[in-house]
Amino acid sequence: MKSYSMDLAGRTLTVDIDRVGKQANGCAFMHYGETTVLCTATASDAPREGVDFFPCSVEYEEKTYSVGKIPGGFNKREGRASENSILTSRVIDRPMRPLFPKDFRNDVTLNNMVMSVDPECRPELVAMIGTSIATTISDIPFDGPCSMTQVGMMDGEFIINPNQEQWDKGDLRLTVASTGKKVIMIEAGANEIPEAKMIEAIYKAHEVNLTVIEFINKIVAECGKKKFDYPSCAVPEEMFDAMKKVVTPEEMETVVFTDEKQVREANVKAATEKFAEAFADNEDWLKVLPDAVYQYEKKTVRKMILKDHKRPDGREIKQIRPLSAEIDLIPRVHGSAMFTRGQTQICDVCTLAPLSEVQKVEGLDPNVSYKRYIHHYNFPSYSVGETKVSRGPGRREIGHGALAERALLPVLPSEEEFPYAIRCVSETFESNGSTSMASTCASCMSLMAAGVPIKKMVAGISCGLVTGDTDDDYIVLTDIQGLEDFFGDMDFKVTGTTDGITAIQMDIKIHGLTRPIVEEAISRARDARLFIMDTCMKPAIAEPRKEVGEYAPKIISMQINPEKIGDVVGQRGKTINEIIKRTGVKIDITDDGKVSICGTDKEAMAKAEDIVKIIVTDFQEGQIFKGTVVSIKEFGAFIEFAPGKEGMVHISKIADHRINKVEDVLSIGDKVTVVCMGKDKMGRTSFSMKDVPQDNK
Repeated sequence: MKSYSMDLAGRTLTVDIDRVGKQANGCAFMHYGETTVLCTATASDAPREGVDFFPCSVEYEEKTYSVGKIPGGFNKREGRASENSILTSRVIDRPMRPLFPKDFRNDVTLNNMVMSVDPECRPELVAMIGTSIATTISDIPFDGPCSMTQVGMMDGEFIINPNQEQWDKGDLRLTVASTGKKVIMIEAGANEIPEAKMIEAIYKAHEVNLTVIEFINKIVAECGKKKFDYPSCAVPEEMFDAMKKVVTPEEMETVVFTDEKQVREANVKAATEKFAEAFADNEDWLKVLPDAVYQYEKKTVRKMILKDHKRPDGREIKQIRPLSAEIDLIPRVHGSAMFTRGQTQICDVCTLAPLSEVQKVEGLDPNVSYKRYIHHYNFPSYSVGETKVSRGPGRREIGHGALAERALLPVLPSEEEFPYAIRCVSETFESNGSTSMASTCASCMSLMAAGVPIKKMVAGISCGLVTGDTDDDYIVLTDIQGLEDFFGDMDFKVTGTTDGITAIQMDIKIHGLTRPIVEEAISRARDARLFIMDTCMKPAIAEPRKEVGEYAPKIISMQINPEKIGDVVGQRGKTINEIIKRTGVKIDITDDGKVSICGTDKEAMAKAEDIVKIIVTDFQEGQIFKGTVVSIKEFGAFIEFAPGKEGMVHISKIADHRINKVEDVLSIGDKVTVVCMGKDKMGRTSFSMKDVPQDNK
């Protein structure tokens, strides 16, 4: 066993090698403060048959014992991965995948098991670094190491590898992965951080990454295993030469050069059939034909863009696809909007509900127990012209939904300003690249259409990249379509307002980006999102509606003394249930005395509000009340002003003249008006019917 330590952002990072997990190809037992994560890398002995991609799986396992909890649910054991687990797995996957050989087809599993959590040291960061170490020291072919650093910001100051509270409550949540020289992945959520400030944060993280990589290289020098040989799945060069004779490069340009996805797919299918016919006698070539066609398409598209400055759909390098937007296309929902960019089309539906409907979150973060704003993204097969049975949201759907959610969180009103739980659902009607950014635009408009008073409009765009043989040979593309994403080197998504960035997600297929590329992409994204807002979104809806829609629930919020909560609820909920029964509203009360009355009938809601006010108000002289006679005694009548709230009118206070029996004037069920007369000699509150001012009778 060997142990290595370094100081990382004021805390000690320790890596144990050969202490545990010795049968894995690579294992790093990670400790950061009192956070412990076991990181392993394993690979199959042989390539998986029949695949034309690298079968890599990244797992991030949250164990509830790591925070001293027993899992919820019937079985009391960890089940389906949480949303945070899935998102963390994606963040780890994106910088790792490009560093494996492109012709590698062996199954690889990168597993991270969170065993102990110190709130001062986020386990996600430890897993990110540990995955890189475990893979780099293993015998699995890998062109690493890479490192990840997180940056938070509070009061305008950057915090390297912030603790959990700083991460949750700060203005920036940035994760940056780097190789030895370049940035390879960026993920961010931000409260409108200006572009220049974001770039500063990115390269502050990059500097820290370089120190961690130096640390990892020392471990590799002592513990690294020789990389094993693997059978290459690359397409033979002689096959490419033969393909160029069947379909010439000029003809291949015609195949891919169209702005209609369906036409391009038909052209590619016809070309593939030509290749299959020409190579009918060569079984080895037929096995790799799909990958060979893909490579031929890729080379053609990249040459067209890089050398000829021609995009497959004929656009200019900075040109955005045709845009359109509309709202209220779905009736009876609380808010709806559709955003179309070329052949990418998203319909977003917004639903409002009382705060009691917030999503409860079970996880390792002590600061996050619920989500008030939920964004769900759906990607049905028909959106790309395919047939496939839906089996619920996968990692891609969860990731895209989380990105759009992160983009809009900074502009949402507070619970005090808008006491609603909010859910947006983005339905993909058509897809040809950048649906997550279209979801951001559509969601922003549906929120405004629903009457959610968001602070500013948010839009998003994705920029692409095609690189040549040198760092200076590249072209950044604005608004990439599916083909340019598929064959390009980068998908750089940026969302924001006119004042700054709210979210970033960057993943690439090469070994890193230079600073000029990052700066150009961020600048290009700003220009594009402002154009989208001004020319497309604002003409559809320029600001949030002043009120929620007809079919949305209405909410009245009021604050009561927390000591009075028991009076409103009543014994075993008797009082509050009676209020609900009488008015038909929904009532929620928090521990701090915040009462939310929710319903669609304004009169019923007002009635419920009045009842609650009566219940929590101590009787004072001069107050006028309306109530119902619920009991008659010889000495007077008992009046119910609200469920659980009664007062007594003495027989002498019922009428202006003397009466012998209460029953001569009052019957049970009568509606009466009374005035509070203060306390009697016995200290009891006294009420009167006869002393009610004339104006109130």
